[in-house]
Amino acid sequence: MNAPVGSIAQRDSLTPRESDVLRLLARGCTYEQAADRLGVSPHTVQSHIKNAYRKLGVRCAAAAVMRAIELRLFGEI
Repeated sequence: MNAPVGSIAQRDSLTPRESDVLRLLARGCTYEQAADRLGVSPHTVQSHIKNAYRKLGVRCAAAAVMRAIELRLFGEI
């Protein structure tokens, strides 16, 4: 049985890169800054974010970061 979108089980569904991008957004980075830090294009960051939004069941960066914090997806921000 699949877990509902945004459930605790979704924690394992985020890729390491999706988690990295969310962590950088939580620290206040823009998509461009996150791209620079990760050595990828802003388009790639946007793709990771879009996938993370879908997996977390949210529609904006603030909600994604809050959901990730609720699910304890990152230790210290």
